[in-house]
Parts: sequence; C-alpha cells; structure tokens
Amino acid sequence: MTGAVREGTSALLVSTDGRLLMQLRDDLPHVSDPGKISLFGGRREGTETFLECVVREIHEEIGHYLPPERFELIGRYFGPDHSTPGGSLHGEVFLARDVPIDRLRVTEGRLEIVAVDDLERISGRLARPAEYALAIFLKREPVT
Repeated sequence: MTGAVREGTSALLVSTDGRLLMQLRDDLPHVSDPGKISLFGGRREGTETFLECVVREIHEEIGHYLPPERFELIGRYFGPDHSTPGGSLHGEVFLARDVPIDRLRVTEGRLEIVAVDDLERISGRLARPAEYALAIFLKREPVT
C-alpha cells in the first residue's frame, strides 16, 4: 500500500458536563493505534463527504445519532500516514458538544471519559489524531 492516500475523519466529543469522550482503542494487531486513547471516527467510503463520514462513523461507534449540524470542523490534515510506509493521510477533524454519556453504546474499543483538567494523566497514551485535535481544542477553549 506504499504511496496510497487514506482519507478519514474523527471527532472530539464533549459531554453535556464538559468532559471529553474518547475511545480507548482495542489492543489488537489489525487495529490502528492499538491500546491508545484516540477519537471516534474512521475512513471515508465511496463518494461521501468528510462530514457525511463523521456522522456515519460516530453513529456506528457510539450508537447515538448526532445530526450533521452538531459537528463543527476544527481542523484538516494532509501529510504522512504514520501507519502506512510511504502513504499519506488526508483527514478532517470535527468537534461535537453536549453529547449525552448515558445514551452511548460504544461498539469499538471502550469509552474513555476525561476531564479537561485531567489530560496530563493520559498524555503518553494518546494516538496522534487525538493529540492533533486536543491541541486545536485547547487553543480555543479557556482552561480553568
């Protein structure tokens, strides 16, 4: 798969009480970023837009539908794909707020709920997409 371009989306989800809802990735060889804490999301399919992709992926992975208007584009990435030698990654990162924890049914990995003030505790366990999204998010949000 050398030279391939992989396209996908992810979303930083914020609960109704302001905590971050992240995914603890399964620790399996075929899973990207195994055992790391990352964002929910995935690869684009067919001709879907990045927004359509994130809506579909989030619904599949958390079992709760968030309509497109709930997602705010916060970043784009085009660069090396660290999981594919010689490959490139093109993606968009979204933010969705006021996600109700009690309505989630996580279907991949495990839900990791993290208070913004507690991010240091998980910093060494974050996947690159999560690090990227959090850097954008923290520049926009006042940390109290």
